[in-house]
Amino acid sequence: MTIEDYNGVYALWMTIRGFGIRTIDDSREGVERFLKRNPTTSVVAEADGRIVGSILCGHDGRRGCLYHVCVHESYRRHGIGKAMVIRAMEKLKEEQISKVSLIAFTQNDIGNAFWNKIGWVERLDLNYYDFVLNEENITAFNGQ
Repeated sequence: MTIEDYNGVYALWMTIRGFGIRTIDDSREGVERFLKRNPTTSVVAEADGRIVGSILCGHDGRRGCLYHVCVHESYRRHGIGKAMVIRAMEKLKEEQISKVSLIAFTQNDIGNAFWNKIGWVERLDLNYYDFVLNEENITAFNGQ
């Protein structure tokens, strides 16, 4: 994925029901900043001349993280999501990253079923904490 893919990726995000878009982090400038820090690890999938899947993938030098993993509803159950995840993880391994995590909303039944099916393990031994540094970075959810 490069910043040139942004318009197509954003258009895809807008089709995903329940998808959370952050006003700053998911803006063109926010994604460009992310891609500059992680230039080789994010992935898009294309079909029929448009972007039908995407993953923002990055790392801090120690652990990798997948963000905004999605496949257009019309292209699901064709192995696109799994192929993108494998590609992102291969890129992380090339950068000597040994562990990858992600966050999925508990109400995201489709996403959670996908992660379980492809062998990811749900962690029940920890708590996830957030602290908001910028109150202007608002999340809006599609179709809700």
